[in-house]
Formats: sequence, structure tokens, C-alpha cells
Amino acid sequence: MVSRRQFLSTAAAAAAMLGSDRRILAAQPSKYDILIKGGRVIDPSVRLDAIRDVAIVAGRIVAVEASLAGEAAETIDARGKLVVPGLIDIHTHGARSADGPPMMLEDGVTGWIDAGSHGADGIAEPVAIAKASPQPGRVLINIGRQGILPDGDTMELGRADVQAAKDAIARHRDIIVGVKARLSRDVSAANDYEVLRRSKEVTSAFGLPVMIHMGQTLSPLPRLFDLLERGDIVTHMFAPPPNSIIDDTGHILPAVLAARRRGVWFDIGNGQTGHMRWDTVGAIMKTGFWPDTFSTDWSTNSRRTGVVDLPNCMSKLLGYGMSVADAVARATLNPSRVFPLFNDRGTLNVGAPADVAVLELRDGKFEFLDNYKGTITGKQRFFPFATVLAGKRFRITA
Repeated sequence: MVSRRQFLSTAAAAAAMLGSDRRILAAQPSKYDILIKGGRVIDPSVRLDAIRDVAIVAGRIVAVEASLAGEAAETIDARGKLVVPGLIDIHTHGARSADGPPMMLEDGVTGWIDAGSHGADGIAEPVAIAKASPQPGRVLINIGRQGILPDGDTMELGRADVQAAKDAIARHRDIIVGVKARLSRDVSAANDYEVLRRSKEVTSAFGLPVMIHMGQTLSPLPRLFDLLERGDIVTHMFAPPPNSIIDDTGHILPAVLAARRRGVWFDIGNGQTGHMRWDTVGAIMKTGFWPDTFSTDWSTNSRRTGVVDLPNCMSKLLGYGMSVADAVARATLNPSRVFPLFNDRGTLNVGAPADVAVLELRDGKFEFLDNYKGTITGKQRFFPFATVLAGKRFRITA
């Protein structure tokens, strides 16, 4: 294992080795950096769900077989555990603190997006944290130039500053990958439609997506959804009324169905306040309109709340008809398709970057919390066990 400091010091060297993968493999076909033995490998990208060994050399997956022999610098005993692609969380607030990215690695998260913690005025801070992150991390800029504010990011419409956002993206085009528009009534009030229109004006200039924070908006959802295009993201899709994605008769709104048909992504964004209520979750899941992606709305205090970590959030829908493989897909393969940064991730296919999460799936009686102090009891829960990033096992040391 390596400490965080050791990992960072060797990351550049590991990256330089990737170009010579084939020569290394030809010279040492049975010498592995890491061999993960005997786990239940779930890789939705190739529809694999079976007991397999996974071998890693020079930061890449080199073999996934029923039984692999050979020497390894490190062997991970994964018997009785799940071996899945590294988890990707597309809605976090991990760039609020330099402690965030390493903490997410402990949870199996090998790629993350900070969803609008900061606007143009403070964008340098999350950009620096993303650049220093051990795993790939990127930032959605808040259309409100002062970022998240207790009294509402864009309650004053002037804060939704198009030119400021454009200038910030132009300066940090390698790190800023979209715009976040928070549209709830306590964030933007009657400005919600104009805030989203301005957000789309910014994203259209760069060919980037917008992520909208929905739920309890003043404007009806169909009016807002008319502005969304292929590649845009709706987070907090389980937010209860007013203006939920489901109507009073238990049907998904036609505008919501139309948005999915034209390529809009629907994301959970678990969070802590106002985003999930079990009756709304149950009604939406019953329609078959399932989320495309799991995400946490995570921050460094989440371990003390109902969020906890991405594996915990992945567990919450197992009681609503979602299978283990379904849940894994929504934290690996599906989010890898949302942002180009992750297009070669979310898979354990041979040749892919060796980002791996080893999870425990425990049976028992587990309590899960929504955002309204409501609880449900589940029979299974995912727990993080080990993380491999770019072919290195990662852990935090004191």
C-alpha cells in the first residue's frame, strides 16, 4: 500500500509508464503489480457478473480471468466481496476542502465533479483543489458569481453574471466542465427561469452541459425543462412537491419523459435537505423512471449525515427493485458517459485505466435516511473495502 504522499510522488512516473504497457506485458506476462483474487466482478460495460481475478500492470487492467497465476507485488483477497470499476460521483462538493478528494478515495470514488460550490468570484480555490486531486476531479461553476449563499445564490438576479462565468471558464477551460444552476425557491425564487436561461447562454458558448438543481421551484418544471438539451443534467430527481417530476396521479410529467428522450441525464444527488423523500422515491421508482446516475451531493461532513458515502447512497434503491448490478452501473458505467473526462473509465475492460473499487455487500438490517428524517430499512448495504487508483492501492495514513 502507499500513503497519500507516496501516491502523489509516484503518480507522474506511473503515467509515464502507460505508453510502454504492451512492451512491459510482453516481457513479464505473469508479473503483476496488483492481483485482485476471487471477487465477484461486476463490470456493466461488458455485462460481466462472475467470480474473476483481476490483474494490473503499469496502471492498466491487463487480465480479467476465472483464475490467474503468477507473481504480484501486492495481492488483494477479494473473496466474498464485489470488485467493480472505480466509482464516479458527478455531484459532490469535494472541492470545498483539500481534504475532500482523498476522503472520497477511501470510499472507492476514483472520479468526481464538484457541482457548483463556487462561482466566478471564488473559482480559483476549487480549481486548485481539482488540479491537486489524486484522482480525476473537475468543477461545475455556479452561475451565481458568489457561489452557494445562505440567502440564495441568485436571489439577486445580478449575481447570475453571464460574462463573469464565461471569463472564468475561459481561464480554466481544462478544469471547469459545465455550469450549475440552483433553481429552488429559496435559492433563486422567481428568478429561476432567467437564471437557467443565462446558464444556458454560458454553456452554449463553450459546448458544455448545465446541471440544474430542481425541486420546490416557483416556475413549473415543464417551463424549465424546455430549456434543457442533450447532455444537460437534472440532479435531485427525487425531490418532492411542489414541482416534482411526478404528478398527483403518480405519472411522470410528459416534459420529463421528453427531456430523457432527447438525451437529458437524470441524477439522484442524495444531499441532506429537500432532495429526497421516501414516498416520492417510491412513487417515481414504481413508474420505471429510474435514475441514470447515483451521486451524493457529498461534502467532508457527510459521514455524519444521511449521505455517509457513495456506497451508502447506492444501497438505498436496492429495496425498490434495483439489483446490485443495476446499482453498480449507475455509479460506474453511466456516469462515465456524462462527462468526457471519464469516457475511458467506469470499466474493467482490458487496457482500461486500473481504477477499481472493492466493496463489501453485507446482509442484515440497515436503516437509510431521507432528507426529511424519514427512514426505511434495507436488507443489504454496500461498504467500501479497498480502492485502486491508476494501478496503486490507496489508503490514508495518519
